[in-house]
Amino acid sequence: MTKAMKAADIKREWIVLDAEGKNFGRLLTEVATILRGKNKPYFTPNVDCGDFVIIINASKVNFTGSNKADNKLYHRHSGYFGSTKSEKFGDLLAKNPVKLYKLAVRGMLPKTTLGRTMLKKLKIYASSEHPHTAQVSRKA
Repeated sequence: MTKAMKAADIKREWIVLDAEGKNFGRLLTEVATILRGKNKPYFTPNVDCGDFVIIINASKVNFTGSNKADNKLYHRHSGYFGSTKSEKFGDLLAKNPVKLYKLAVRGMLPKTTLGRTMLKKLKIYASSEHPHTAQVSRKA
């Protein structure tokens, strides 16, 4: 019989991932798996079992597709008529790569309060400098 974990029994680690030279989608599926806790033997779907993830060098990641920066659009809507705003992928990557990563990972997590708490454990930095040096326990 499989034992279901309780939130108090879970030990969280801090994992640092270097995005330099890695493919964007492959990196983010790994991040979503770690945040969800599916890489652990005691994964429980209704409990937040995941670890903290720090992504460094976020602006130096590889993307597949030759003209994705010009063709891919991200839309947002406030709820009012005519308030749809669109932003190109390339502009979003240049201005705010953190938002781009959060949008992509958010789509891979559950759309519940549990998913929102998992997303709060993701820290993204465009360069290799980050303030979490005291917490870091392993590099992946």
